[in-house]
Amino acid sequence: MTRIIAGTFGGRRIAVPPKGTRPTSDRVREALFSRLDHSNLLRGAHVLDLFAGSGGLGLEALSRGAAEATFVEANSSAARVLQSNIRELGVGTSATLVRERVQPYLQRGGPSTKADLVFADPPYDIPRGEMADMLAALKPALASAAVVVVEWSTRAPLPDWPHFLVPVARKEYGETVLHYAEFDKPAEFDEPAE
Repeated sequence: MTRIIAGTFGGRRIAVPPKGTRPTSDRVREALFSRLDHSNLLRGAHVLDLFAGSGGLGLEALSRGAAEATFVEANSSAARVLQSNIRELGVGTSATLVRERVQPYLQRGGPSTKADLVFADPPYDIPRGEMADMLAALKPALASAAVVVVEWSTRAPLPDWPHFLVPVARKEYGETVLHYAEFDKPAEFDEPAE
């Protein structure tokens, strides 16, 4: 079991799969969400939680005011636990569970609403090329001022950011590192001036 740290569901416990996932520690989640709260990135946000596991990151975002979250998880055991967590917290109207591998999901266009905030917590042993492909496939899923947070191992190389994602911060917590990047919306997508 792990717990939601703050917000509407603060203190509520959520189940974690017995194996096959690596839940984000309370310490790392607290630091991550403190930064996101301080930057006012949560209220009303559309969240995309990739490699979601138990859904701890997306559920924490919903607890703190995100409008909706899409959880992508291919592991059937983890997806069942996540579905149960969504049901237990009563967030079914604002949470969508996609039982699919991340790459094919993104290649099909991703969520119906573009994401303001993306969490990507892939397995540490994901091949570097797959990680780069996943990040590159995010582009159609991103809102104009989106922030992408990748949770990774401190022993792994830096992510190969695609040209449209600008790395802005890197914070280490023991064996875990959080990489933050912002969507650099190309000029051709700018809204015309009125």
